[in-house]
Amino acid sequence: MPARANIYPELHVRSPRERAWQLFRQNTLAMIGLWGLGILCALTLLGPWLAPYAPNEQFGEALLLPPSWADEGNVDFFFGTDDLGRDMLSRLVNGARLTFGNAVLVVVLALVVGSAIGVLGGMSRGLKASVLNHLLDTLMSIPSLLLAIIFVAMLGPGLFNTLIAITLALIPQYIRATYNAVSDEMQKEYITAIRLDGANPWRILRFGILPNLSDTLISQTTRALSTAMLDITAVGFLGLGAQPPRPEWGAMLSDAMELVFLAPWTVTLPGLAILLSVLVVNMVGEGLRQAINEVMD
Repeated sequence: MPARANIYPELHVRSPRERAWQLFRQNTLAMIGLWGLGILCALTLLGPWLAPYAPNEQFGEALLLPPSWADEGNVDFFFGTDDLGRDMLSRLVNGARLTFGNAVLVVVLALVVGSAIGVLGGMSRGLKASVLNHLLDTLMSIPSLLLAIIFVAMLGPGLFNTLIAITLALIPQYIRATYNAVSDEMQKEYITAIRLDGANPWRILRFGILPNLSDTLISQTTRALSTAMLDITAVGFLGLGAQPPRPEWGAMLSDAMELVFLAPWTVTLPGLAILLSVLVVNMVGEGLRQAINEVMD
């Protein structure tokens, strides 16, 4: 007996997450940024195994060797070598963990701590909210890099102290962004309806506020990740962060500044690595923000 035709086909209604992903995939720049971010994550996780040489291995016969596409280049050193004969490609690959990987750790920690404080402050009223608001206004008036330098000066130079300092400098930004978003949500009518229905603060937070914080957290995380990478490299460039011979991109720039005319690739390559990393993060973040905004609208 032939199968009965389905005259009432079911309509598949996409979830908000599926619609956001579909909109994100239609954004060419966002997808390019996503692929670049994936490559950056792979370098961060697998850098020591992907690099052709150890980051501090020296080749005395190949000092200041130009990249392989130059006339004097050698295919064994694709991006050339520095003044100590160290392979630039290996140092850049290993430096992704120190710059991008540490920036991710810093942002995750700042996200957890800052968002928790911001949510509690946004749902509170009276003296606590007022004190938090004025304290945040004071901290936000100071640039994050200046705050990081102040904390490093107090804690002492070094990569670990730099990460602590940048985390402390980023937390107020998360508190402010989350505080404003939660305060706006608390003024809306559906929150009043949930409260009149007898919902406790935890239920209001879980079902009324947290689902509407994704746009704020994504945009803030994108900015924070870019800021963290730039601050790590800036503090390293000033000699207060990662110390030589660690292949952190900012420290590599600082070490190679004297060679900018003699061996420009030793300065250009770390600078391009920083530029492209910040660019792909911003492209992915902007694509996610646009997709979420269109779904919510």
